[in-house]
Amino acid sequence: MAGTPRAGIIPVTPFQQNCTLIWSDETKIGAVVDPGGDLDRIEAAIRDQGITIEKILLTHGHIDHAGGADELRERLGVPIEGPHEADRYLLDSLPETGANYGIDGARAVIPDRWLAEGDAVSVGDLAFDILHAPGHSPGSVVFVSRDARFALVGDVVFKGSVGRTDLPGGNHDQLIRAIKEKVLPLGDDIAFIPGHGPTSTLGEERMTNPFLQE
Repeated sequence: MAGTPRAGIIPVTPFQQNCTLIWSDETKIGAVVDPGGDLDRIEAAIRDQGITIEKILLTHGHIDHAGGADELRERLGVPIEGPHEADRYLLDSLPETGANYGIDGARAVIPDRWLAEGDAVSVGDLAFDILHAPGHSPGSVVFVSRDARFALVGDVVFKGSVGRTDLPGGNHDQLIRAIKEKVLPLGDDIAFIPGHGPTSTLGEERMTNPFLQE
């Protein structure tokens, strides 16, 4: 039987990125999603919740999401899963990107497992399906818990907006197509945590998000 997911958001880096802890209410086994930086704060939140971290998950390779992943993997002794391998070049260049944005200590990182469309990821007794949703970055992925009607969408879609596509590798048409053809069909009742800003539901965004109106 699938567990009941819980989530806690820890805004990190100057970009106020939603680093997210997800865990099972039953087992207290969880994952850290997108540890962009501020690792001491992330570890304090893990202790406060009394959870055991099993892995680190990455939605994509931008500095504010992945800049702290390699060091956190070292600190916790857990593997990294995601994103799609199309973001390898972003993960390789994290030290240079960090220097450009004034973020100290960013390390290049290669995950223990790349993710692709149709893959499955487990976190304790929680199960997530993987969607490859390029456009914000070439290797962006979405984690979907169909049982819990919950998703972690990175910077693919936000409350009232969508991911920016003016960065290298971005493609606006590709992003909108991925949202409309892959993400929205998951169902209006799916609640999601984006990479920045407040949570929402796919139904609310389908009806009100100006970027998704025909």
